[in-house]
Amino acid sequence: MSYSKMLLIAAAVFGLIGTFMGGHMAGSGGPSLRPIHAHVLTAGWLSLFAWSIYYKVYRPGKTLLTAIHVWTALIGTIGLCLGMYLYMMEPFPLPGLVTLLFYIISGSVLMVSYFVFLILAIRTPDTETA
Repeated sequence: MSYSKMLLIAAAVFGLIGTFMGGHMAGSGGPSLRPIHAHVLTAGWLSLFAWSIYYKVYRPGKTLLTAIHVWTALIGTIGLCLGMYLYMMEPFPLPGLVTLLFYIISGSVLMVSYFVFLILAIRTPDTETA
């Protein structure tokens, strides 16, 4: 499967989750999921979708750098959103330190993804001829 398609499918899943979270908050009248909802839609839906389009338009190829970018994007986004949910909502009796570290480490993995994307964007040749 291409990186573009992987990121597109993940973005669609995050979009669906974010929509359900928004609907739940609207129906319940409670804002408790607001920060998680925002990260699901921005890091999950928006960023993954934008990166999917980048891979489709610029076609950088499957290199070590693109592999690092895609996998840190997917792992970091899933981990950040799940970690944020576990840490803030406490749905299971997990130690606070465990959920906090999961949240922080996952967010750090996602930051690596953004840094690698910056390198990719700088190194990608412009496709315009004029």
